[in-house]
Amino acid sequence: MNAQGSGHRPGPGRRLGIDVGAVRVGVALSDPAPMLATPLVTLQRDVEGGGDLGRLVEIVAEHEVVEVVVGMPRTLAGRHGPAAEAAESYGTALAERIAPVPVVYSDERLTTVTASRMLSKRGVRGKKQRAVVDQAAAVEILQAWLDSRGNTTREELS
Repeated sequence: MNAQGSGHRPGPGRRLGIDVGAVRVGVALSDPAPMLATPLVTLQRDVEGGGDLGRLVEIVAEHEVVEVVVGMPRTLAGRHGPAAEAAESYGTALAERIAPVPVVYSDERLTTVTASRMLSKRGVRGKKQRAVVDQAAAVEILQAWLDSRGNTTREELS
């Protein structure tokens, strides 16, 4: 699913992964290849003023991002609930601000749970974990998307 409506895939270049939450937005960035996602920043949601969207526009320009991947929080049954509608609205608003950079969506079921468990195993808990769990979830979203795109590309070349 693509907010821009185009199936065109940009070639090499950095991708931005976004985990949209009600309070915070986790952001991850890929390397230019793109093969590896790393945490970048956690932004506070600014529903009224759009400051978080403005900062994402700056990040896209600063890092010369060629594609943005927004996590789509479907239910475990694969349904499109209120959280998915909020993520889609956010992605659409971002797409309008960063066009022609495409915004695509990726299934993010359980990414925050996975990120929290990983951080706990590394001894990051409490306030420290809350500060970085959104970035870690964004990394999970982006890395899974990069991995699936890499597999698709390898299959197309075979």
